[in-house]
Amino acid sequence: MRSGLSLSGVGHATSLFLSITFVLCVGFDLAFPDMAMYRSWQALLPGFTWLSGSSFLLGLVECYGYGWYVALIWVPLYNVFNARSAR
Repeated sequence: MRSGLSLSGVGHATSLFLSITFVLCVGFDLAFPDMAMYRSWQALLPGFTWLSGSSFLLGLVECYGYGWYVALIWVPLYNVFNARSAR
């Protein structure tokens, strides 16, 4: 039985988590403009500006990509260390 993490599962889950968080934060910024944090998104997401349809879509795509970046680094490291500790 394989005990390692699934790259596909972690990649999609992390990417969806970051994308949903992005959507919720944009909604929060629209609902409460005095407490907006869109400047943080501008710093973290290259090309993101406040707020147009294409910029919003770019932010979603970049969040999804960052999720896969995390998974591509995290899952192999976890699986290697998990296999070593199982011996």
